[in-house]
Amino acid sequence: MESKEKIKIVVAIASFAVLSIFFTAQYRKRRYRKCTQSSCYLHTEPKPQYSFKLVLADNSYSAFKHLKLGESNSETSLHSHPYEAEISALLENAEIEFSFGTESMDLKISDSYVWVETELQLKELADVLSKQRVFAVDTEQHSLRSFLGFTALIQISTQNEDYLVDTIALHDTLDVLQPVFANPSICKVFHGADNDVLWLQRDFHIYVVNLFDTAKACEVLSKPQKSLAYLLETYCGVATNKLLQREDWRQRPLSVEMLEYAQTDAHYLLYIANCLIAELRQHDSENSCCPDDKLRFVLEASRRSNTVCLQLYIKEIEISPGESAASSIISRHLNGQGGISSKACDLQFQDLVRRLCTWRDLMARVHDESLRYVLSDQAIIALADKVPTTQKEICTLISQADLNVDSLSSSSILPSPSPVVCSHLEDFNYLFQDKMGKLDDVFLEILQKHLGPDGSCPLSVFNYAILSKTNLKLTNRLVSKQNGIKNSKQVGQKASRELFVKKFSCKSPVYHNCRIFASDGRLLCYCDRRKLEWYVRRGLAKLVDDNPLAIMLLFEPKGRPEDEDNDFYVQSKKNICVGCGERNHYLRYRIIPSCYRMHFPEHLKSHRSHDIVLLCVDCHEVAHSAAEKYKKKIAAEFGIPLFVQKVVDSREAQVASQLSTSEVNTVEAGVSPLQLRTAAMALLRHGPRMPSKRCEELRQTVMKYYGGREITEEDLEKALLVGMSPHERKRLERKKGMSLKHSKGAGFPNKEQESNARSMGTSPIDNALKVDGEGGLNTTKGEACGKQENGNDLEITMEVLASDSNNLSSDRSETSEMKDMCVMDTDNCESRSQSEGTLDLFYPKSNGNASPKHNPKLSLLGHGPHGKEVVDHLLKEYGEDGIRQFCQRWRQTFVEAIHPRFLPAGWDVMHSGRRDFGEFSVYNPDKKAFAPANG
Repeated sequence: MESKEKIKIVVAIASFAVLSIFFTAQYRKRRYRKCTQSSCYLHTEPKPQYSFKLVLADNSYSAFKHLKLGESNSETSLHSHPYEAEISALLENAEIEFSFGTESMDLKISDSYVWVETELQLKELADVLSKQRVFAVDTEQHSLRSFLGFTALIQISTQNEDYLVDTIALHDTLDVLQPVFANPSICKVFHGADNDVLWLQRDFHIYVVNLFDTAKACEVLSKPQKSLAYLLETYCGVATNKLLQREDWRQRPLSVEMLEYAQTDAHYLLYIANCLIAELRQHDSENSCCPDDKLRFVLEASRRSNTVCLQLYIKEIEISPGESAASSIISRHLNGQGGISSKACDLQFQDLVRRLCTWRDLMARVHDESLRYVLSDQAIIALADKVPTTQKEICTLISQADLNVDSLSSSSILPSPSPVVCSHLEDFNYLFQDKMGKLDDVFLEILQKHLGPDGSCPLSVFNYAILSKTNLKLTNRLVSKQNGIKNSKQVGQKASRELFVKKFSCKSPVYHNCRIFASDGRLLCYCDRRKLEWYVRRGLAKLVDDNPLAIMLLFEPKGRPEDEDNDFYVQSKKNICVGCGERNHYLRYRIIPSCYRMHFPEHLKSHRSHDIVLLCVDCHEVAHSAAEKYKKKIAAEFGIPLFVQKVVDSREAQVASQLSTSEVNTVEAGVSPLQLRTAAMALLRHGPRMPSKRCEELRQTVMKYYGGREITEEDLEKALLVGMSPHERKRLERKKGMSLKHSKGAGFPNKEQESNARSMGTSPIDNALKVDGEGGLNTTKGEACGKQENGNDLEITMEVLASDSNNLSSDRSETSEMKDMCVMDTDNCESRSQSEGTLDLFYPKSNGNASPKHNPKLSLLGHGPHGKEVVDHLLKEYGEDGIRQFCQRWRQTFVEAIHPRFLPAGWDVMHSGRRDFGEFSVYNPDKKAFAPANG
């Protein structure tokens, strides 16, 4: 009997699936038959949000402007929180000084509520709330039929009444509630307020001040779950249908089920908050007898809640519309996730994906629709793969792509193709043309076609700013084309910048915001996925949550965040530029330059993320420039040059010391490592094509290293390696495009070769130090790159500087050459004694004292030697306090250069940076001491 019942169930499920697919297909066929529109569907299908007269966040590519209080600087309104002072005061005094008074609350929800839909009712509500000490808030959003989304309903509950605010009817007048939400003496209770806080800013300039988030309280109490559904069932015995959250909250009137769901979400929040606060206070009472336990549960929950208030809404703005979506699609299918990985490598396929993503982004903004409503990722892949030639094929491909992927999912209710596609099918013929212009041209022409003077789409408060802010750009572009004018410098700079962003920006999110809890359930820090996996693989932790990932340590950690009196490590972090808020690309930036930090004592290096932030390319350039200037200031302050002054081949120096004074003075001994390497590279690569005068200048530079004697091609190859660390030499070997050994014709040109070079149009100088397309190096750029090598996380210097060689000397011969190199100060070269067959290498003297021995693994081409001397000096004169103050100076330099507006909460210029390592830490000195020799 049981087997028959199972068969019946299987048959029923299969029948349901077949019927679902059938009805979905029939629906989409009907949708396809309607796909013959010639005018924009918005003319006949008005949207609720089109009744809004005041929209704070439109669909343009301009930044969101925050509320401006008083006569502050206009820049403040863009990026500063208008109530930062009030929230900061709450964070300093985070005690909850009152009871919610809900102990006797009747948990049975009544059918009565107040539906607020007129301005008079809204003002009455604001008056009621201003007299409360606490009230609960929840919001319902709509995002499917809107580009940025909007708040469709606000639920507010006091101890006596439930209010449902119709934010569609009252959208333009909800600023009436601004003072109440910003009042620091009134506590607002939310559950999971991270998004609600941002949505209220985006739509109404409502800023929440004094917040208690029940989800944060769950974190502090280490609840097994922190969802509102869990809390409702645990404390109130109420079950809710969370699927209603996905309903269309724009519809009016709302269904009975939706109204009940909305009322329930806010009605019980005050009671739940009161229960959680009682538990927090109980934990505080139980731990009061433990002086070593520094965590105060109530304060921690309040502090985490109010930290959420400091968030600021940011519009996601791309340099190239649709680029991030296109990159994501291409990346997924290059990795074989879409079934056409071989096709994904095709440049035509990638180009079509970018065109379609650009078109989708623009259409979504113009029509105020979500990207997935306009055109799904699956449809973009199908179109780019097949390249249909007729409108019927286009509609068929889109329908099939959507049907194949989500026939049984909730998204199958979406029309496919969408009304946007049906209204503008002729755009696809233009997008699929082989000889189409650049994406910028496509963007502007399509925009003009749809929103221009004879545009097919209606203007609205959402899309008008797109047109007004790009008209000037379009006009300038057309005038330039007509006059044949093209600013090649600007074009080159833009192309170079885009290439840099594509090559060096982070390819995936840096912050995963995974959580690590102590064995008693307290949050220790947020970290990336790899760190979590490290603990789990070694059996040091167990997984306690998978969305987002969280682990609990099975041992007692060495330190806790409260021990350091710092909130930085217990805050989630956003993957945005901390300077300007750019979300689409970012690079890691080391606030303390590596050339100094690499020489810090292990326990002062921190090995944590406080001094590594994310910056966009533009902010990175500003910060790096400020850092280079500050390095020069430090060099002058300590009397320690930024670069090694001179190096000389010690064998030749010894020979020179035996010669007469007149003979030695003919050629000054020593040359800087960077000049030596640049000269050797130029002679090896371009010697035959150089003018004889320039060639002789470079030869003299190399000869200084060899004590003035004549040089050979082998000498040039060895000079190319001088000052490089083993790591740099290995990278040089791996690179391709240049063979140093036995290269014919390399070296020095004769008169015939020079004449031939001139006849070929080569200029007399011909930028003798330029390297071919792969290197891109000239004297000025080479020096700049050399200065960057140990700079702030650019990590590209040696790839630019390094020439290519597959036949360089082996590591053994390179080591031999290093033994024969003497590093000198500017004025004199002292003889060095050999120890165990190696030469002691010294750097320029500081205050008359010789610096410590040179580490052969340290590059002489960058700032490493300078950094080591500075750190050694600080430790000798001031100890560890000197290092801490030195780090604080660098943080202050960074702040003054960037004026960062989006630093994570808890980031502090005065951060101590000291760290004690636990038993299992890979940085524990004791563990390193007992590690196997082979690592």
